[in-house]
Amino acid sequence: MALSLFGLSIFLYVSLQLDEGSPIPTSAAPSEGVEVSYGTVLKLMHERTKFRLHSHDVPYGSGSGQQSVTGFPNVDDSNSYWIVRPLPDSSSKQGDAIPHGTIVRLQHMRTQKWLHSHLHASPISGNLEVSCFGGDGQSDTGDYWRIEIEGNGKTWRQDQRIRLKHVDTGGYLHSHDKKYTRIAGGQQEVCGIREKKPDNVWLAAEGVYLPVSAK
Repeated sequence: MALSLFGLSIFLYVSLQLDEGSPIPTSAAPSEGVEVSYGTVLKLMHERTKFRLHSHDVPYGSGSGQQSVTGFPNVDDSNSYWIVRPLPDSSSKQGDAIPHGTIVRLQHMRTQKWLHSHLHASPISGNLEVSCFGGDGQSDTGDYWRIEIEGNGKTWRQDQRIRLKHVDTGGYLHSHDKKYTRIAGGQQEVCGIREKKPDNVWLAAEGVYLPVSAK
């Protein structure tokens, strides 16, 4: 019941952001190839391990000390939802499609902080740390990620394999089999790596997908 109520809260959260008279957003399975637009609330799945990009109000015990980001093994977790946002000064609006090469921000739904990276070392592998930082009214270029669509896709869809490249550091959002054993036991490390590797690839998974605005 708790999961169902949280799912309803996501639907209501997104619905309240829509203009009056807008179509109702729909949830879709990854195989349907629905376009991802600004305002969509989604989970990002690491392609190889199937873990979801996750955060919670637990700080790193090293590095920046900011809110930790991990890979989470279970699908039914409420701390793995992210809101796709444009840059602060962008003319893009809710419902706009997201072409290859676009720079976006990802806001953690539960804590309202931004997916962030910098030059601090990640706790397990010593790569670039990925954290959550800031909030509404507090965002900087450390929150900027470029969407790179694999293959011939022109806009971000659920069935598109993507990489997220951090603008400031050049690191790709990355995860692997290295797991935490204590505070986040069983969860995978998420970090940034500057080389393109198979473990940089993510797919849009569960979520509430807003209708794409008419051109």
